[in-house]
Amino acid sequence: MANESARLSAQDWARAALKAIARGGLTSVAVEPLARTLGVTKGSFYAHYRNRDELITAALDEWVRSHGDDGLAAFAAIADPAQRLRELLTVVVHAVQPLAPSVHLSLLGDRNDPRVADAVRGVNRARLDLLARTYGELGLPPDRAASRARVAYAAILGLMQLAQTDPDAPPAALLADEATAAFLSP
Repeated sequence: MANESARLSAQDWARAALKAIARGGLTSVAVEPLARTLGVTKGSFYAHYRNRDELITAALDEWVRSHGDDGLAAFAAIADPAQRLRELLTVVVHAVQPLAPSVHLSLLGDRNDPRVADAVRGVNRARLDLLARTYGELGLPPDRAASRARVAYAAILGLMQLAQTDPDAPPAALLADEATAAFLSP
């Protein structure tokens, strides 16, 4: 394909790698299948990356950027903590689709890879920090705010896992209402 590397950016490859990771972990990241998915030859890959490991690192960096502090910036900017929590929970729960793959959950299978451990730790830290700050602004003392943040985050991860494995999971709207009610109560 003529000039295909000019059409695809390194970020396009990283995002395609993230989709592969969501479906099957790090082992699912392979250059030739990704090139087919993207509709290019593997030469396009080598215009941006030297090897598969470099692509995996870029994909994990993209995930941390888009799901960590940068991805949470719009929520962090909401001044009212109750509204912030409501909107955050609503977006998260609506994003949980039955049987949909999750980068976060798929990465847990590769948690012994130092790159994965760092990426998951970075995303977890950003999410827990925002939740703890929000609960603190809602009036909980720091230790209770941190504890509530961990429980809320664990519930969110649990909802993601159930959505991947339970085709009879309740609709996202109902889950959003229940999560908001549970995690906004004092």
